This record gives sequence, structure tokens and C-alpha cells, in this order.
Amino acid sequence: MDILQSIDRNKLPKHIAIIMDGNGRWAKERGKDRVYGHHEGVLSVREIVNGCAELGISYLTLYAFSTENWNRPKEEVNALMELLVNTIRKEVDELKKNNVRLHVIGDFASLPEICQKELNEAKELTASNTGLNLILALSYSSRWEITEAAKKIAQDAAKGILKPEDINDTVFQSYLNTASFPDPELMIRTSGEHRISNYLLYQLAYAELYFTPVHWPEFRKPQLYEALLNYQQRERRFGKTSEQIQTNNPQHV
Repeated sequence: MDILQSIDRNKLPKHIAIIMDGNGRWAKERGKDRVYGHHEGVLSVREIVNGCAELGISYLTLYAFSTENWNRPKEEVNALMELLVNTIRKEVDELKKNNVRLHVIGDFASLPEICQKELNEAKELTASNTGLNLILALSYSSRWEITEAAKKIAQDAAKGILKPEDINDTVFQSYLNTASFPDPELMIRTSGEHRISNYLLYQLAYAELYFTPVHWPEFRKPQLYEALLNYQQRERRFGKTSEQIQTNNPQHV
């Protein structure tokens, strides 16, 4: 049976988050420079976005550039920013055609002005799309996000807008970059590393984690389907027992 046909369309995660790791290692294994790997990785982005849209996934968050990535060699950072601009320009028509809406989370103001301009234009051009929500995490780190949320809460408390006793999970989430999105149910990391690297630390509290040795430039639709099949074989208990889950959801027994 084709792997796609094995996927239960009624048990798909609403939100998938991906750490796109291994571009540089993939390129070095082929005697190329790291930037070559990033260019090839764009092809995987295109295929995974299309794959998620075809399946009816509602949200896809891609860890495209972390705050720590600014510490990489200047030549690589400049090449990544140039690649980001060129990719957005080339892909925006495809996003519109596939009914994909673009969002950005992270320290947007730290990006070069040309990147901000292209991203804002792409967001505006796709704002009316109603299919997949594609969320790019750019100049993002979860500790930065949580710290910024804490600052804003403190400021509102000082102004009397918030009382300390009013602060709960729901209020805190409303101050995060991801306030408009549901938490991911599945987090995928490519290239064999088993860590989440300062990515959506608050939001991944109950996500299923899937690690694959496949480098990102080789992660395509079949690898996505494998991750989804693995996800569907897991039991999501949220602190309950297996017996409670099976009693309340007999279809998952």
C-alpha cells in the first residue's frame, strides 16, 4: 500500500512544527559549501508546504533562522538573508495559488530592512488565503519570546491593566508571538539531533517529538508521511491513563 494511503486523514495534527536541520552537513558531505545546502533546503520547504496543504494541515511552523544563528560567519548570514529575500519573491505567487497564508514570528525588527519589506508584502498578498497557515520563525528563540512576554505583562501590570492574580496560562499565551495559533501537536527535527534548540519551549509542552536522521534537503513528502504515520501510532494522554483515554475515545483503542 502507498504510504500516503496509510495515513488516517481523521487523525492528522492540526499544527506541525519543524526544525529544518542539516543543510550545512548535507552540503559538506557532497564537497559543497554550506550555502549550497541552504539553497537545496528551499526545495524541501516548497515540497513540505505543498504536502501539508494537500493533506489539509492547518498550521505549519518552520524554524528558519534563530537568534543564535546571527553568530554564524558573516558571509553565511548574509547569504541566508539574501536567500530569504529571493525565496519570498519567487514563492509568493505559489503561496497565493495554493491558498497558503504567510505569518512571521520572532524579532522582526532585527531583520534587514529589505527582508522586512519582502515579508510584509508577502503577508499582505496572502492575508485573505484560507488554507494552510505557514509560520516562519525568523530571528526567533523561545527564551527571547518568553522574556518579551514577561516584559509586556510587567508593563501592563505596572499600568494597572493587569492584576497579578489575573495572570494564568491563557493570559500568558496571549502575550506570546504565537497567540493567534494553536500549540503544535507534532514537532519534527531532521538531521539526527535529539534536542529542541530553544524552539517553541512553551508551546511544545504536549507535542509529540519526532527525530529523523534525514538531512533537511532530503526531507520530502515521503519522509513527512512517515512522520505522520509515527504520530498516529502514539497515544496522547495529557496526564491521563491509557484506560481513561480509551474509555473517552473508543475509536482510538
